[in-house]
Amino acid sequence: MGVVSSCCESCFHSRRSTYEPLLLENEREAVADLLQYLENRTTTDFFRDSPLAALTTLSFSDNVDLQRSAALAFAEITEKEVRPVGRDTLDPILFLLSSHDTEVQRAASAALGNLAVNTDNKLLIVKLGGLEPLIRQMLSPNVEVQCNAVGCVTNLATHDDNKTKIAKSGALVPLTRLARSKDMRVQRNATGALLNMTHSDENRQQLVNAGAIPVLVSLLNSPDTDVQYYCTTALSNIAVDAHNRKKLAQTEPKLVSSLVQLMDSPSLKVQCQAALALRNLASDEKYQLEIVKADGLTSLLRLLQSTYLPLILSAAACVRNVSIHPQNESPIIESGFLQPLINLLSFKDNEEVQCHAISTLRNLAASSEKNKQAIVKAGAVQSIKELVLEVPMNVQSEMTACIAVLALSDELKGQLLEMGICEVLIPLTNSASSEVQGNSAAALGNLSSKDGRTTSDDYSAFNDVWDKPDGGMHRYLYRFLTSADATFQHIAVWTIVQLLESGDPQLISNIRSSSLLIPNIRSLAETRTSTPTSSIGGTPHSHHSQAHSYQDTETGNGHGEIQMLARRILDFTDSEGVITPSALASQIQAGSFSQRDESVSGRDHEELRKSVRDAFASGSSGH
Repeated sequence: MGVVSSCCESCFHSRRSTYEPLLLENEREAVADLLQYLENRTTTDFFRDSPLAALTTLSFSDNVDLQRSAALAFAEITEKEVRPVGRDTLDPILFLLSSHDTEVQRAASAALGNLAVNTDNKLLIVKLGGLEPLIRQMLSPNVEVQCNAVGCVTNLATHDDNKTKIAKSGALVPLTRLARSKDMRVQRNATGALLNMTHSDENRQQLVNAGAIPVLVSLLNSPDTDVQYYCTTALSNIAVDAHNRKKLAQTEPKLVSSLVQLMDSPSLKVQCQAALALRNLASDEKYQLEIVKADGLTSLLRLLQSTYLPLILSAAACVRNVSIHPQNESPIIESGFLQPLINLLSFKDNEEVQCHAISTLRNLAASSEKNKQAIVKAGAVQSIKELVLEVPMNVQSEMTACIAVLALSDELKGQLLEMGICEVLIPLTNSASSEVQGNSAAALGNLSSKDGRTTSDDYSAFNDVWDKPDGGMHRYLYRFLTSADATFQHIAVWTIVQLLESGDPQLISNIRSSSLLIPNIRSLAETRTSTPTSSIGGTPHSHHSQAHSYQDTETGNGHGEIQMLARRILDFTDSEGVITPSALASQIQAGSFSQRDESVSGRDHEELRKSVRDAFASGSSGH
């Protein structure tokens, strides 16, 4: 609020000689009463009974000096005490607000702004029509009046029920104009009010229409920390909407560079909001690239290694979005992010930080064999193995999805198996979360599948976990085969095919002799009655995602794949002798399956394998 002169007994005494010839009887009595009340102000309740009646009489007087005294009294009283008030208190203040006298306007708007700190008062002020006179005062040439009026609107705009009313009242255009005021107090109040109006889609659009965007962007370079903070936060909220991001991209070419500079602000809260604004902008591909081009990674890496949680969280969220673009994967790794991200996996103080860190690692691994290897070499898998059974379920989902992506690498499969990753994935296939179950199973499936198999491939890791932990691969495959979820059935039969194709005699024997698996595989081979559902990848995918999903493979051209895979398993297990990869390949090419599948060629089978591998990749893609 603006500065309001103190109201005391002397202000009445000094004017008494001026008042007396002009005062009405009730006004003289009101002056006398108020002087008495002010002498005992510490024990007087000015919001009720006689004290309020005296103030009301002076407020509605035609004498501008009395109005000034009443307005000053209200300003001083509300400066010291704020509580819910009724219409009997607000009506005289609102009447004073409509005065043509600058002093009355200034003091009345200060009083109203003070009362507007209270939640109940915020609603009642707007209900009683307080916005209209406040908008008129925002247009005043007097800076003090502007400051108090805008400050009052700022307070009113903190209540959700008022935001839309303010947006529709015509207040946004003068607020936007006053945000450019040369008076820093007015500028702070105006940008604060604009920020308070950015918390709903409708109001953000009203702000954009009022021309607020270029004003907010220009004020990012303000020397005032509060103005920087208000404008950065407002732009962050505006950037939530895709339509607004497009407009920002078209009209504000310096926005990203300004925000990157603010990440080095002396103010921690400005640094934090700048990173969050960049995070929201990085929902779009253009901004993902532009942030890296503007050297945003340097500041983000510094914030990521901060000891201040809000900075760590905002930086981690921003890097996660920036990492979605394939072209940013290598720059992020080369900038030194891997070890800090891996360190954040064990950041037990905040689950969201852990989720952002592991999801970023998953994105970085998505499209490059080199990056996958760098992530494993940096110790990510070992860290995941140590943590995954203890972290919250949302983090487990992200961690298992990351392993599923890493397991797509033929070069890394053996290394991951040697590290004993199956020992933690198997228990998680029985998680209470369907996403954790599915991602863990997808990781196991990817580990079991390898292009260009040779007889030297080592599948002993799967034998080691066949019956343990938690029932091992055996019990996991049984649970998925008997699941009502077609996605899980699909993963199970595909994984069994991969294990059979390994040519490992012990694995093949384990599958052939299983009284849990074979009867259920026969059942799936004979009928397909369950409804396809996808339990994996429930969060939005980045464009790293493959074209297929589990649901896609179960409909259209992929219809009946579970039945087809189940029949193949039976052909494998019912045949004589040990099945080697080369023998299996010759069987496929010779079309030695049952009569029902004679039309499936070797090429069709390879397309089927590819579609399911793609489904695994899709189910565990970054976002």
